[in-house]
Amino acid sequence: MTDNKTTRKSGINQFTDLKTILVKYFYHWPLFLLGLILALGAAFIYLQIKNPEYNISATILVKDEKKTPQEKSNLQELELSTSPRSAETEIQVITSKKIISQVVNDLGLYITYTAGDFFNTRDLYGTAPVKLEISRGSGIVGKHEISILIQDANNFTVKRDNLPSIKGKFNETIETDFGKWILKATQSLNQYIGTTVKITISDPEKTTDGYAKSLEARLLDKSAPTIGLFLTDESPRRGKNFLNALIKSYNQATATEERRITKSTIDFIDKRLASLTGELSAAENKVEGYRSSKGLTDVGLQSKVYLENQQSNDAKLNDVNVQLSNIYGIERYVNSPANTSPPATLGIEDEALASLIKNLTALQLKRVELLTSTPEGNPLFEPINMQIKTTKSAIRANIGGIKASLLGEKRQLQSVNRKFESSIKEIPGQEREYVGMKRQQSSKENLYVYLLQKREELALSYASTQADARIVDSANVGEVKWPRIPLVVAIALILGLIIPFMIIYFRYAFNRKITTREEIENALDVPIIGEISYEYLGKDIVLIDNPRHLVAEQFRSIRTNLYNLHKKRAEKLQNLVYDNIFKTRKTPGRITLCTSSTASEGKSFIASNLAVSIAATGRKTILLEMDLRKPSVMSLFNMDEDKPGISEFLSSSITTHEIIQHSGIHKDFYMIGSGKIRHNPSELLEGPRLRELLAILQKHCDDIIIDSPPLHLVTDAMIIGRLADISLYVIRQGYTSKQELEFIRELSSSDQLPEMNIIFNGITQGKYGYGYNYNDSYYTEMTKGKNFKNSWKHFMTRF
Repeated sequence: MTDNKTTRKSGINQFTDLKTILVKYFYHWPLFLLGLILALGAAFIYLQIKNPEYNISATILVKDEKKTPQEKSNLQELELSTSPRSAETEIQVITSKKIISQVVNDLGLYITYTAGDFFNTRDLYGTAPVKLEISRGSGIVGKHEISILIQDANNFTVKRDNLPSIKGKFNETIETDFGKWILKATQSLNQYIGTTVKITISDPEKTTDGYAKSLEARLLDKSAPTIGLFLTDESPRRGKNFLNALIKSYNQATATEERRITKSTIDFIDKRLASLTGELSAAENKVEGYRSSKGLTDVGLQSKVYLENQQSNDAKLNDVNVQLSNIYGIERYVNSPANTSPPATLGIEDEALASLIKNLTALQLKRVELLTSTPEGNPLFEPINMQIKTTKSAIRANIGGIKASLLGEKRQLQSVNRKFESSIKEIPGQEREYVGMKRQQSSKENLYVYLLQKREELALSYASTQADARIVDSANVGEVKWPRIPLVVAIALILGLIIPFMIIYFRYAFNRKITTREEIENALDVPIIGEISYEYLGKDIVLIDNPRHLVAEQFRSIRTNLYNLHKKRAEKLQNLVYDNIFKTRKTPGRITLCTSSTASEGKSFIASNLAVSIAATGRKTILLEMDLRKPSVMSLFNMDEDKPGISEFLSSSITTHEIIQHSGIHKDFYMIGSGKIRHNPSELLEGPRLRELLAILQKHCDDIIIDSPPLHLVTDAMIIGRLADISLYVIRQGYTSKQELEFIRELSSSDQLPEMNIIFNGITQGKYGYGYNYNDSYYTEMTKGKNFKNSWKHFMTRF
């Protein structure tokens, strides 16, 4: 049962804490409203000045040799092409800065034309009335802006910041800080006469970087080499032109690379054919001369059979010799320090070797290409040279095994040849020499025909190089990417709530003032006998000017609590021996001291209204203005401040009748002012006259309310407190520092003030999440429409 109560109490506390937090923030609803209005206003202005950005996209289909390995080109058969391409590698090529830079320069995208004012700026791409052409010798560094005022069809004026204007004519050269340039008129010129066009010239490299960052290319379907290109641009026309030109430049670049490699291979075959032509011609002449000199004719049937078998074996031996020749050529190529032309791999079936040669060829071509723009000693060559060295080592290791295998096969074929030769020993020596010559001629002829065929195929491929990228969807404009009105409005609403929330949060987080009753109760073991709500009353005394006011009821509650406190104190003292001054009266007047830590905490307000409240019950009450340094009570009641007061009584021998004033508010309410300000108020209070004054007042009054100086600033209140019965310590919400709680704790523990009690003053309903349960609707109806100034000040505190 106890656990259920504890759980229910915990739940109630959590709900109360949440409600306190919500009330604290809801109190500042005007600040949230202002934040929303400003945020929505800023969003509206942003939507007016921000030009929309559109999504532009295109789709292309590229060759992916990984997905179509059966489609091998002549270069791949000769093992002289670059490595097989894939869609992933083509994405890197199409988004390379080299191709983007070419598009930027071809379209002149580093020059932009705009018109309009700050709130309505239009991009004039494709519709600009002028076109700026910069001389090739002018190097653009940084960003330059010029304004062109079009005067008529022939003249214009150049406006620049902090520089004199320049008058110019169309199609005439003008020289400025970024170089020489010519301004040409377009067909739209007549529509812009009298208009100022702003021209921005950016660094082409930075423009290229900007497009490289904004361009997105990704594989749309992993099962098909389809690449999507995406771009965001304020000008749909410019975005479409950029993507279409990018695809075109990519096709041109890949076609140029294919042509370069094909041309290199054709040159290599041409050199080999030129060499074979001489060798074949020499072999044919030798056969023809030998037969003519020896007069040889047809051989016998048996010789024919042997020769056919031997020719078949020789063909195999010839293939082996061709492969060995290529192996030796590859070996020389690898061991050669110079970058010679790549060797052919005809007849070599080892795919690993062919792939290594292909990679070596590509690396050396890349090195040659880099040499065109970079000195050989540049560190950029280190990784390429290392890759070439590693590839050569791999080739050497590979050709060693192939060469050994071919040599073994050659020895075997030569052994078979020797068997055939032994079988035809009886054939005339001239015939054997003839067969050898004929075999050599046939071998060279077969190789010549093969290379000639491949050369023609490569020549056809060179002449008919097709684009690698096929356009699936040309560049098209999609929906507006930014700004999206619902999203901008949503962001504005969020910021309009978050910013005021953070302002309030940090305001309270760094607030070192006392804001709630719990903070006082947790820090002090001093009872709180009353709470006073904050209300701007000016110089009004609430019990007189607003008797039905909530604050008036709160003072009545304090009056009741104060009566109980004095009653309890009297019960404690009823068996004690009184001083002679008290023996003359059975119930001497009650002395109540009002003080606080610092000024402006409301002690004078509390003392004044409490005195009026007590007097309203028929008790003879007197209010003492004992703040001799900075008095304010007499002015609050519009009393005569020039009449002698407490300072005169303490410093002279005047009587109490000379200083007491009737307030004119209530028949039982009297007052004594502070009198003239003295330079030694503490010494006056220490004198015997103060005790004498209070003793006289106790005989004739029921209640004595003392308004004392702030206790933490001067010691006057402690001196007065020695003679008081009850002390009321005023703490003001949102004003009294939390550091004062330690000072009040020391006062309480050392009993420097008698019967200390606390009044929590200036509680603003809901401002700090405390006091929100105060309902003054019943009281404010009585004064509705009479405190506009009060309502306005209260409203301003909500910000």
